[in-house]
Amino acid sequence: MGGRRGPMRILVLGAGFGGLELTTRLSEELGADADVVLIDQADGFVFGFSKLDVMFGRTTAEAVRHSYRALVKPGVRFVQATIRSIDPERRRVETDAGPFEGDVMVVALGADLHPAVTPGLVEAGHEFYTVGGAFAARDVLDSFTGGRIIVGVTSTPFKCPPAPSETALMLHDFLVDRGLREASEISLVMPLGAPIPPSPAASQALLAEFAQRGISWHPERLVRSLDPRRRVAVLADGEELPFDLFLGVPVHRVPAVVAESGLCTDGWIPVDPLTLETAYPDVYAVGDVTSVGTPKAGVFSERQASVVAGELISRARPSSPAGTYDGKGICYIEFGHGQVGRVEVTFRSGERPNGQFDEPSDLLLLDKAEFGTSRIRRWFGQDWSSY
Repeated sequence: MGGRRGPMRILVLGAGFGGLELTTRLSEELGADADVVLIDQADGFVFGFSKLDVMFGRTTAEAVRHSYRALVKPGVRFVQATIRSIDPERRRVETDAGPFEGDVMVVALGADLHPAVTPGLVEAGHEFYTVGGAFAARDVLDSFTGGRIIVGVTSTPFKCPPAPSETALMLHDFLVDRGLREASEISLVMPLGAPIPPSPAASQALLAEFAQRGISWHPERLVRSLDPRRRVAVLADGEELPFDLFLGVPVHRVPAVVAESGLCTDGWIPVDPLTLETAYPDVYAVGDVTSVGTPKAGVFSERQASVVAGELISRARPSSPAGTYDGKGICYIEFGHGQVGRVEVTFRSGERPNGQFDEPSDLLLLDKAEFGTSRIRRWFGQDWSSY
């Protein structure tokens, strides 16, 4: 950075798990010794698991949205704006709030979702992976009177691989509570050979629950299209499954502004698996926007952001050693009936992924709640109960 004097200018694109953790660490450690600009087009943050809580009536949309107006941190400025272009060579972005430049740029813009790419999904189905889609599904489920339901994945990779399984189990409980389960069928269509491939124990536990609750499991399959007239889902191998209600995981892609930036290879940003550095000097990328090799989930983005934060802190404070990314993450899994399981997984470059499974319990439900409340406390300085 050429011996530039004054605070290090750090430009953070995206205020999800990665952007929030990164800016929090930088503020805690550097304060006014860093000039951090955090840019996101949204006005607030919503946990992924909160979308399902709203969808199944556990809480309200208002209760799970955390306004970025509450982000008050030394050395950090939040800018709500849409990013129009990214120049990784100059570490500069153009936004509808003007241009911004940094000595360092961190791209944490996640993956965009594209329901319209799957023929028939917008016309005949409902996606539940965006915040708006999940919240709208609440009303769809409220008016559902029974029938054939498909929870289906339309492409790979996709965020939070356990989420479709959680949705199928929570849907079962929802229908039981409404007296509609005997009048309904639930099918789960996923491209994975097991619900959670890195953890055979977790997969076996989920498959046992599917069998006990009469949920039809269709592994290693993708939904390619929906036929609105005949009300069938067409799978990649040509098989057709009829439905009355389709809940879909839509196609994931990098945001268009990232695709146009020159940062991507094969659709995602390649990074050093240990440091999260891109091919451009002083440009990093974390989370769903990368091809780092870990699942697309917030806990991995958070851990990657912590590694980048450590590197930037060590530049300003050489006595503070930087670390490397270890590929670890904890994933909570809703089993229904107030029971939550947990998988601790590790994805290291060149190694086979592995995971340790903790059986579902009501204690892990409390642990999951603390996971959410602790992060809202750190990131936003607010108390919050996720249940």
